[in-house]
Amino acid sequence: MPKPDYTQYIIEANRRIVKDICKPFILSDDTYKRIKDLFLVDIKKGLGKYTHKKASVKCYMTFVEKLPSGCEHGKFLALEVSGDDCRVLCVNLQGDDDFRIEWQNFDVPPEIKVDTATHFFDFLAKCLSDFIVKYDLQYDELSLGFTFAFPLKQTSIRRGILVKWTKGYNVSGVVGNDVIALLQEAIERRGDLPINNIVILNNTTGTLISCAWKHREAKIGVLISGGFNMCYLEKSKHIQLFKNIGNYCPTMVINCEAGAFGNDGVLDFMRTTVDFTVNKTSMRPGQQVYEKMVAGLYLGEIARLTLLDCINAGAMLKGIVSKEILTPMIFRIHDMSQIEHQEPGHYAITRKIFEKMGYRDTTNGDCENLRYICTAISTRSANMVAACLACLVERVGDPYLIIGADGSVYRSYPNYPSLLRNRLKKLVRPDFKFDVVQAEDGSGQGAALLAASTKRKRK
Repeated sequence: MPKPDYTQYIIEANRRIVKDICKPFILSDDTYKRIKDLFLVDIKKGLGKYTHKKASVKCYMTFVEKLPSGCEHGKFLALEVSGDDCRVLCVNLQGDDDFRIEWQNFDVPPEIKVDTATHFFDFLAKCLSDFIVKYDLQYDELSLGFTFAFPLKQTSIRRGILVKWTKGYNVSGVVGNDVIALLQEAIERRGDLPINNIVILNNTTGTLISCAWKHREAKIGVLISGGFNMCYLEKSKHIQLFKNIGNYCPTMVINCEAGAFGNDGVLDFMRTTVDFTVNKTSMRPGQQVYEKMVAGLYLGEIARLTLLDCINAGAMLKGIVSKEILTPMIFRIHDMSQIEHQEPGHYAITRKIFEKMGYRDTTNGDCENLRYICTAISTRSANMVAACLACLVERVGDPYLIIGADGSVYRSYPNYPSLLRNRLKKLVRPDFKFDVVQAEDGSGQGAALLAASTKRKRK
């Protein structure tokens, strides 16, 4: 009598265990609606005179009161600082939605991310100098838009106080200080940069400005990359802090700092044990709680810990825990993206990724289960971003608007834009119409546009 083959039974049993472990990442429609409603509560707290200080979603004023007209002209520099690199651009605005752009990336050495303010800003000034010499701009009189992708408290477009570092940075002597002043000092120390006007903005604000240059209906910006944030055009009458400064314009772009949503525990009801672990082992536990559930810097780690749970449950990789799989951050968003890019039933890339984590003898079932884990986690990210965007669409209140989107996760992760749009359609009330448009050269072009629009408006 032939021996029974239990292979298919084992594969199906393992998949059930994996699905059960991933179940906390699959949230109900009601949960996403609740997230949307809670985000509105936090937006109102951030805008309130007496609630702003304790609000998780700070809703910082950007002092960007108008979006571009499309008629801006001239050459303008932009400097972007966010994650592992900084970027310098020269945008030559031709008017009528036309522009030419030159750019160069500079790797930020890991030691610079934790160095002193002097060394950090001297490094940025050197990047500017190298770019200006390369493109023969040393004889031009230049304005600079400085995209600084960290939480800022601004008192004007020419003054931004760093509130805290994120994204793995911890440069001493910067928190609590004006980053434009620090950059200006570094420029003066060099003495070879023809920059006479600097304005500052968050990279999410730059994304919105860039999109609005071509799409006049753009009112919301979202950035999903290593970090996560949103901004939107708010009526000045609702910005209680602005009333103390003087109401110059009926609207202002608000930098939500949405990554901090949930810092006060309001979202603990939907956070998984893996989410709590990622937060606890991060550089700043208790901060950027929402970001740690949706942003590229953390999604790979969420997937690694979930994979480890599946291994420990005996559902994957014969229950064997390799030395490599215990290494934090060994599995990254790029790995997840490659796995989901593959056609179903193709496993070559997945097996190479498993080898990096110490596994050479992997089954098709292991590969399919890892893909399932990645899909569950990336889909939750897109849906959670959509929940906050749905809140802002209704907050702005226009019958039709455009959301400018950018960031490595939005641009490159398979199906992410469509997942986000589909969830948005479910969450936004039917009387509000919208489109999501990928911003062209996002925050860099936006920074240059802000420098252009403010060149003759020095205060």
